[in-house]
Amino acid sequence: LVWLLVLSLAWLGPALGDEDKDEEVVEEEEKEKKEDEVLSDEIKEEDNVLVLHEHNFARALSEHQLLLVEFYAPWCGHCQRLAPAFAQAATELRNESSPARLGKVDATAQTALATEFGITSYPTLKLFRDGNRTHPLAYTGRMDSQGIVRWMQRRAGPSATLLQDTDTAAAFVNSQDLVVVGFFKDLRGEAAQAFLEVAAEMVDMTFGVAEAAELFQVYGLSADTVCLFKKFDERQTNFPVDPARGLDMAELTQLLRVHSLQLVMEFTNETSNQIFGAKIPHHMLLFLNKSSSEQLSLRDGFRAAAGGFRGEVRRPHGRDMEGGCGTPQPQRPSFPAQVLFVVVDVTGHGADVLSFFGMSPADAPTLRLVKMENNRKYQMEQDDFSASAIRTFIQAVLDGKVKPRLLSAEPPEDWDTRPVKVLVGKTFEQVAFDETKNVFVKFYAPWCPHCQAMAAAWEELAERYKDREDIVIAEMDSTANELENITIHGFPTLHYFPAGPGRKMVEYKSARDVETFSKFLDNGGTLPVEPPVSEVRERTPCPGQPPAPAGQGNGFYRM
Repeated sequence: LVWLLVLSLAWLGPALGDEDKDEEVVEEEEKEKKEDEVLSDEIKEEDNVLVLHEHNFARALSEHQLLLVEFYAPWCGHCQRLAPAFAQAATELRNESSPARLGKVDATAQTALATEFGITSYPTLKLFRDGNRTHPLAYTGRMDSQGIVRWMQRRAGPSATLLQDTDTAAAFVNSQDLVVVGFFKDLRGEAAQAFLEVAAEMVDMTFGVAEAAELFQVYGLSADTVCLFKKFDERQTNFPVDPARGLDMAELTQLLRVHSLQLVMEFTNETSNQIFGAKIPHHMLLFLNKSSSEQLSLRDGFRAAAGGFRGEVRRPHGRDMEGGCGTPQPQRPSFPAQVLFVVVDVTGHGADVLSFFGMSPADAPTLRLVKMENNRKYQMEQDDFSASAIRTFIQAVLDGKVKPRLLSAEPPEDWDTRPVKVLVGKTFEQVAFDETKNVFVKFYAPWCPHCQAMAAAWEELAERYKDREDIVIAEMDSTANELENITIHGFPTLHYFPAGPGRKMVEYKSARDVETFSKFLDNGGTLPVEPPVSEVRERTPCPGQPPAPAGQGNGFYRM
C-alpha cells in the first residue's frame, strides 16, 4: 500500500505541477493581452462615445474633424450626472452623420493627457478641431444633451445663414420669434468675422448675415449694423458697429442677451434659463397671485417702469475734455445699470423661490430688487406699485441709498449649549466678532452633500475643543441667514475669526477632517506648509444653490 501511494504521488505530481504552470501561462497571456489593448491605438466606443487614452488619442484627432473630449474622474458626481446626457448627445450626432464626435478620457488613469491639457477640475470639456492638439477650445455650452448637440452643430456648419436677396431675408426674419442678422459691407472684414464668432457661441439664437446693398436699403441701414428682429416688443433693434472700435464680441453678446428677453418676463419653468442666462446684474421682481384680477392689474405700472432700465450702450458722438490740460479724449461708451423686470406668480412656479426671500404667498403683492452678484435683496418701506415710485426705488438702490433686507432665522433656545454653536444672522456678530474668542464658523446649506459629509467631523472637532474657553466651533445655515459684509458663494465655506483687536477673517481651504482642523486651530489659524490636498477637484462642487429640477438649469432665485 505504501509503495502504491508513493507510485501514485510520483505519477500525479508532474501532472499537478503542469496544471499550475498552465494556469500561470493563461494568467500571463491574459495580462499581456490587456497590456496590448491599452498600448494599441484601436478606438473603442461606449454608447457612441469614443474611449480615449494616450495611445489612441492622436489617431482620434486625425480621424475626426471635430472632437469634443470630456476629461472625467470615475468618482466625480458631476461626471456621473453628465454621462447619460453626453452619451445621448454622441448618439444624436452620429445618427445625423455629423462630422462632430464625442470622446472621453479617464483623467485619473491617463495622467499624461490630463497634464498636457491642464485638467484641474472635473468634468472638463475641450473641443479639438482639424487635429489641432495644441489649441483646443473650451466648451462653453449647456451641460445637457441638447446643449451639447447644438453647440457642436453650430461649429460643424456655418454659424450664420447667408441672406442674398430681399425674399430670403424676409423669410428668414419671419421664420422665428427672434433672429439676429448682421449687415456688413465686407463679409471678410474683421467686424463680420467677429459677428460669426458670436454666432458660433450663442447657439440658442438663430443668426443670418447679409452683404447686399439692397438689403441695407430695405432695412433702413447705411453702415455695418447688427439687427435683432423680434415678434414682440420692438420689431427691430439696431446695434451699429462703431467704425473706430469695431465690433466688441462681449458687448454684442450681452446686448443680444438683454434685448432677446421681453421687457417684462414671467418667471416660469420655460423662461428661467433665459432669465438667469442673460447675466443681468439686477432683477426687479413683482410678486403677485395670478388668480387675483386686482393683483394682475399691477403689471401695467410695473411694465411702464421697465423701459428706462434696459441698459442701452450709449456712445455720444462728441469728445470729453477729461484729458489733462484741455486735451480732448474720445468719450468711452457708458453702460447704464441693467435691470430685468420679472413677474413671479406666488401660486405657480414662483412658489419654489419664496423661501429665498423669507416670504409666503400671503405676502403678495409685493416688490423686491435683487443684486445678482451677491444675492442682496432690497424692499420698499411701503410697497408702491406706480411706475414713478418703482423707478425712484430702483435708482435709490443703485445709488447706494437703500440698505439690503437681510434674512435671519430665530436662534434655537439651546444654540450656545451645544458643542457646535448655532448662529443666525442676528446673533452672528456678537459671537464671531468677540475679541476674546477664536471662532471657527462653518457656513452650510442643508441640501449640500459636501456639508453632510463633513458634519460628523465638525461635531467631533467641537467635542474636542468644548472645554477650551478661547475657541468656539460654530455653524450657520446660509440659506436662512444673511450677513451684510460676508457673502457666501459655495458650500461648505469655512471662516476663522481670530481673537484680538483688528482681527481679519481667514478663509480655511484645506482638508476637511478633524486632524487637519485641529492643526489649523492649534497653529493660530494657519497650517504648516504641506503639499496641497489635491490639485484636481470636481467642477463647481456645491455652488450657492441646490441642484435645479430637471430642465431648469440654474433657473432659481436662491442660495
